[in-house]
Amino acid sequence: MIAGHYATALIAHQKYPKGTLAFFLIVSQFQDLLWFLFHYLGLEPTKPIDVFNATISRMSVNMLYSHHLAPQFIWAAVVFIIAKLWFKNTKIAVISSLLCVSHFVLDIFSGHAHHLFGQDTPQIALGLYASNVYLAILIEVVFVVAMLLFFFRNESKAGIIRTTKNKIAVLAPFIYAIFFVLAVATVSFRELLNIPEFDLGFNTTMPTIIFTYVALIVFLCWVIPQKNQTNKETV
Repeated sequence: MIAGHYATALIAHQKYPKGTLAFFLIVSQFQDLLWFLFHYLGLEPTKPIDVFNATISRMSVNMLYSHHLAPQFIWAAVVFIIAKLWFKNTKIAVISSLLCVSHFVLDIFSGHAHHLFGQDTPQIALGLYASNVYLAILIEVVFVVAMLLFFFRNESKAGIIRTTKNKIAVLAPFIYAIFFVLAVATVSFRELLNIPEFDLGFNTTMPTIIFTYVALIVFLCWVIPQKNQTNKETV
């Protein structure tokens, strides 16, 4: 799940704006950011290395340290401590920790297979990315729609008005994230676009994924604050 995690961050920021949107967005994707780090440390190598050959269903990665159940207690504690030290607010620290935990919970229903701790231990998540990727995407779509409806309804109750253009801008990264996953669910770009085989000599899959995550965070941090208007003003 990608877009769904960002949606939880919007709700958290809506309830606790002092936590800052950027922080909540980062925390909501904390395990994936660790995955990127562990990939380059050689602890969680991700294949295929050619982004044009990559599909969600055929992606191979053992997310032992970033996504398996046992380390989640450590990551939740780390996030709590960072938030507590940074914001000096226990409520924000608790919400941040819950956001981190929610990442794992949501991945149970829409994500890669996660285990207790190691491939030989009991599988905790459904692993729908491998067994039924389109069902995983459907689950994410339903969740994102529910979260965004809740988000906009809360804004309406608070007397906050967004222009249609701004609402579309808010929805855009979520729509993009869903279609990004859908586009490479089972068919790679090489197969889809008949791209010839060539070897760039380095991993292109991870940089592409990392760029996508960072771009979504930056865009949301730019577009969401534009809502800070009441019904006496327009965006």
